[in-house]
Amino acid sequence: MKTLYLDCFAGIAGDMFLGALLDLGLDRKTFLETMESIVLFPGGGHDHDHDHHHDHHDHHHHHGPGADDRLKISISRGSRGGIAGTKVSILNLEDHPHRGLSDVLAIIGASPLSPRVKEQSAAAFRLLAEAEAKVHGTTPEDVHFHEVGAIDSIADIIGAFVLVEMAGIEKTVSSPLNVGSGTIKCAHGILPVPAPATMELLEGIPVYAEGAPMERVTPTGALLVRCLAGEFGPLPAGKVLASGKGLGDRDSDIPNMVRAVIVDTPGGSGEDVFRRDRGVVLETNIDDMNPQYYGPVMQRLFAEGALDVWATPMIMKKGRPAVTLSCLCLPEKEEVLAEILLRETTTLGLRKYPVDRLKTDHEIVERETSWGLVRFKVARLGGETLRANPEFEDVRRLSEEYSIPLPEMRERLAGEFLP
Repeated sequence: MKTLYLDCFAGIAGDMFLGALLDLGLDRKTFLETMESIVLFPGGGHDHDHDHHHDHHDHHHHHGPGADDRLKISISRGSRGGIAGTKVSILNLEDHPHRGLSDVLAIIGASPLSPRVKEQSAAAFRLLAEAEAKVHGTTPEDVHFHEVGAIDSIADIIGAFVLVEMAGIEKTVSSPLNVGSGTIKCAHGILPVPAPATMELLEGIPVYAEGAPMERVTPTGALLVRCLAGEFGPLPAGKVLASGKGLGDRDSDIPNMVRAVIVDTPGGSGEDVFRRDRGVVLETNIDDMNPQYYGPVMQRLFAEGALDVWATPMIMKKGRPAVTLSCLCLPEKEEVLAEILLRETTTLGLRKYPVDRLKTDHEIVERETSWGLVRFKVARLGGETLRANPEFEDVRRLSEEYSIPLPEMRERLAGEFLP
């Protein structure tokens, strides 16, 4: 599987990402032609969100798409900290009005990009609008991107998805992000690093701060990692196919670049053998609750969506016998289930930790057997059927009905399962 690894030891910005992918050896001519096919003002004039009394200096713009309406991108070689890489710059001067989400979505919709790139770009801008809206206390529709609608952000975000498609990337893994520290000057005065919109987009992403104070992760950089990276950690195991370095604008004590590595990882083209997801385990140690109460609490947790609930006996301090009550759930169920544990047991607090889950593909299928219809739980891995187990309730029912011991009934049913 073609896996892209983003090594963000000095942070990441949109232009750094583009530089790193182009530095892998992708075809620059194709990339530039694709980007120049995007018309920045699909409706001709771009003053539609202003009043109709144009100033005189507006008149030289737009009667149908001209050269000014196309993205102008320069790709050059440079170095940071003595290490060579590729620098991408967007040349259009931003004398254009601030744009809203609908303007940007119109630009994407009218472009001749592939359906997948359009879909990814539109989703990314929606996410960005939500982050900006949250920071400014407004709605995504009313956000006027100074950061985003800026032409360079349009180029960075769409360009990133174009390059990922060109490179045939099937999966992206990122290192934790070095976000930097200190403050930045912006339209709203002096703000701490990471900037507020960046901080919103970093939710759920591992970060740290290292090196001289500067903004190392921009909103666009955080957005691209958020949209592309399925997991975070060290370089994945596999064969290195190519690596590239994309340069940032200014240098610092850490060479200001992002490194992109393409790794051929095991797992077959596009299809991981395992089903993967993330879960949360909630657990608490209890030494002062009536044992009769465990059953109802466990049933309640299952009823509210827990994937699994279990109790483990143990000995606590002072030699007291106690129970660890554990509950596995999907992240979105965490709060509801935590509340049940806190309200309906005697505990004063609980622990939670994320877990990665690797699963087989499994489903319940019904099969006709000598004893009638029986449900089987079938487990598959990468298309291969591993096993088919008759559902316990059906085994028990038939065991009682035909006076055949449970283990024997189960064996007989399992023997009759035909894939």
